[in-house]
Amino acid sequence: MQLTRFDRWLREKYAYETHIKTLRAPDEVPRNIKCIDLPDEPGRRYKHLFIANRTKDVDEFLNILRENSQMYETQIIEKNSLFVRIVAPKEKSLTWSIFSMIVIGSCVVFAFFYLKKLFSDPVLRQNMLEALDILKS
Repeated sequence: MQLTRFDRWLREKYAYETHIKTLRAPDEVPRNIKCIDLPDEPGRRYKHLFIANRTKDVDEFLNILRENSQMYETQIIEKNSLFVRIVAPKEKSLTWSIFSMIVIGSCVVFAFFYLKKLFSDPVLRQNMLEALDILKS
């Protein structure tokens, strides 16, 4: 399903986080970026993992890495939590899901009130009872 601009904003704000891997830690790291030292294992290329949630912080950090001529790798990872599954369902648009629920709900409510008004009419009720008597006999 087509994602709306609002859906893309929700995913960027709440569902995605950016992982930046480097060989060495830079001298300065922006305040909102979490740093994790990766264990030394054979074949592991990078030693430090930086996790950022905001694109502004990512851009600032990448500019610092470029200024220091450091090698880095970035990945955009989807967080794994219940809130993310609600806000950004896989291959679905939250906006269109909410819109369809509102439309279907309002149709059900209007149909309920219409049928209630229709069956509260004494003439219709008498005709329905007569029709049931005819069908029974």
